[in-house]
Order: sequence, then structure tokens, then C-alpha cells
Amino acid sequence: MAKYSKKAQEKIEEVMHEFKHGELKSGKGGKGGIVKSRDQAIAIGISEARQARLKVPKEKS
Repeated sequence: MAKYSKKAQEKIEEVMHEFKHGELKSGKGGKGGIVKSRDQAIAIGISEARQARLKVPKEKS
């Protein structure tokens, strides 16, 4: 089973902290508005971890 690296977990934690405090915004430059869904916040965290080339399991096809 694939696992997230420690750094990827920290990245997702940061994003969830922003979500919890109402600071997380979606879209390019945050123009999409404030994120209201927990699932969307997790997806953003995983996406940012992938962009930083951290170890994250592959997307399901």
C-alpha cells in the first residue's frame, strides 16, 4: 500500500489548518472564493504536495 511521505503529510496539515481558520481559497490566485468543503481542502493539499514533488500515492484512474 502506498504511503504519504512525512513532508507531504505536513503540507496537507498546513492546508487543513488554513481551511479550519477560513483562510484557504480555491482557484488561481484564490479568485474562486473560500473553500467550504473538507474534501476539497484535502484535494488541494494533495495537489500542492504533488506540485512540490513529494511522495504521494498515484491518482485512481
